[in-house]
Amino acid sequence: MSDTVKVFFIADIVGESGLSLLETILPGILDKEKPDFVIANAENSHQGRGLNQEIVKRLYEIGVDVITGGNHSFDKWKIFNYMKTDKNLLRPLNYPKGNAGYGYGIYDIKGFDKKIAVLNLQGRTFMPQIDDPFSTADWALDNISKETDLIFVDFHAEATAEKISFGWYADGRVSAIVGTHTHIPTNDARILPQGTGYITDAGMTGPFDSVIGMSKKTAIKRFTLGSPQKYSVATKDNRMCSVILELKTESGKCKSIKPFIYPDFNSTV
Repeated sequence: MSDTVKVFFIADIVGESGLSLLETILPGILDKEKPDFVIANAENSHQGRGLNQEIVKRLYEIGVDVITGGNHSFDKWKIFNYMKTDKNLLRPLNYPKGNAGYGYGIYDIKGFDKKIAVLNLQGRTFMPQIDDPFSTADWALDNISKETDLIFVDFHAEATAEKISFGWYADGRVSAIVGTHTHIPTNDARILPQGTGYITDAGMTGPFDSVIGMSKKTAIKRFTLGSPQKYSVATKDNRMCSVILELKTESGKCKSIKPFIYPDFNSTV
């Protein structure tokens, strides 16, 4: 058994553009990088908001092990019943009790005798005022730590300060914290002093000829007119943003964390 677990995290998948790109490039990238576990955030995968059971199936078929979510996880009500049955499909744990789905899971890793936990949380600053993610994390980690110290957190939040605060709060208690939601990859991947891998936002997988995945024309109208506009997903300049991490099996600490963007922003597609 290797002394590290290699985790591949795919940033927020936006619409059919992001899905189609993944179906084209991900199998080859996984064959080259050979991760032990693959996680993808897919809360924007169906028409830019929410997801459905067909998309979940497509992601599993190309090698995704666990799917995380965010504030759009509940946008498509038809998936609610399915969310109650699939423990590999997560939504933020700190939504109030009674909502469908699971907020964390503990999973086998092929070829390892240790398990990995994936915890999905959502911030509250400039977001829906749901339950506190910090105290929710305390409760979850008390339970998770009884089974494994390999713990990956998708922290879905708008405010960078809230993500960074959670990073310091959970440093040393989890293996890695990867921020999602804002769709813009940040350049601050690092290992915090107590051994937690951290990045404020992984970015998005989808069309970058856009405003965070939305049609430029639609987005500009929202700002110049100050009124709601019909949501329209963009389609061009598709790229996959992801993060590759190595986690130490003995201690659960992060050995390395690095962004992986394909094609990179110096490439023309």
